[in-house]
Amino acid sequence: MAFPLPIWQRILSLKIINNKKGNEVKKYLFILTLVFLTTASFAQTSLKIGYVDSEVILKQLPEAIKAQGELDALINKWNDQIDSMGMALQTAYADYQKQMNTMPEAKKQEAQQKLVAQQQIVEEFRRSKFAQGTGEIYKKQEELLKPVKDKIFATIEIIAKEESMQFVFDKSGDIILLYADSAFDITYKVLDRLKRGKN
Repeated sequence: MAFPLPIWQRILSLKIINNKKGNEVKKYLFILTLVFLTTASFAQTSLKIGYVDSEVILKQLPEAIKAQGELDALINKWNDQIDSMGMALQTAYADYQKQMNTMPEAKKQEAQQKLVAQQQIVEEFRRSKFAQGTGEIYKKQEELLKPVKDKIFATIEIIAKEESMQFVFDKSGDIILLYADSAFDITYKVLDRLKRGKN
C-alpha cells in the first residue's frame, strides 16, 4: 500500500520537475506560510477594534465649530465679491450691446477687449480663491482645521491605547463600515475628553 506524499514534499517535487514553475510554487508557499503565521499570531491575541464618527465630533467640538464659522464667513465674503464683479460685468456687457450698433469698429474692438479682460479678472479671482487643492480656501481650511484635527487624532490615540485597541476606524470616512456594535464606539469618549481639555 502506497502512502501519499505529504503536501510539502509534493510542492518541492514540483520544483524539481519544472524549474520555471518552481518560482511560482515558491511564491505560493511563501504566501501560504505568511497567511498561516499571521492567522496564528492573531489567534493568540485578541483583536480589539473601535470606531469614531468624526462628523459628530466636528459638529460638536467648539474649536471645530469656530474654525468652520470662520471658513464659512470667508467663503460668503468671496462669493459676494464674485457676485459683485459678475454684476458689474453684466452691466458693462448690457451697455456694450446697447451701444455697439452706433460705435465705430475701433471702439467696438476696444470695448470687447475690456469685457474679455473683465471676465478674465472675475475668473482669475474665482480660481485664486476656490481652485481645487490650490485655492486660498483650501490653504485657509488647512490653517484653521489642522490644529483641531491634530488634537482629535491625539485624543483618539490616547483613548485607543487606554482601551487596548489595535485599530480605530472613522465611521464617516471613506472606509465602509457595514456593521458597528455601539460598544466599540469611542466617539463620545473622544469628544468628552476634548471638551474637558484633558488629552
